[in-house]
Order: sequence, then C-alpha cells, then structure tokens
Amino acid sequence: MVTINVRRLDDDVVDRLKQRASRNNRSLEGEARHILQCAADDDMAAKRAAFAETIKLRRPLTEGRKHTPAEVLIREDRDRGHRDDF
Repeated sequence: MVTINVRRLDDDVVDRLKQRASRNNRSLEGEARHILQCAADDDMAAKRAAFAETIKLRRPLTEGRKHTPAEVLIREDRDRGHRDDF
C-alpha cells in the first residue's frame, strides 16, 4: 500500500468532503479513498469503451468466416497441459 499526502486543500473542500463522508458513513480518509478508486475505475471504463469501439470496427473484417468457439480453444489449451493461472 502507498500513502498519499494532499497539501493545500481549501477548508471549504475539506468541509464538503467531511459532509459527504458523513452521509456515506465513512471517515474522511475512507471517503477520499473511495473517490480515488472511482476515478481510477472511470479510467478503466474509458479503456473498455475504446476497446469495444475497436472490436466494432474490426468485426466486419471477419464476417462470414467460421469461428472456433472459445470453450473449444480453452479445452485444447488445457489438454496440452497449459494452466489458466499465470
């Protein structure tokens, strides 16, 4: 775990964070941790959306081709001795 210090926050910001923490039954630190986690998750959501857009653009390139179901590929890989924990 890493510790982060945030300096020079306006008193008004701290007061609003305390109020928000109280509404959510969290400490100020817990609320700040929650906010940071949500911000990090939003970044992941943006990456997922970009990936979905890429897939949408590339899907027509393989349209009409025969595809091997994922479960068949996984079974073949496992039968060769590969494991799913890296």
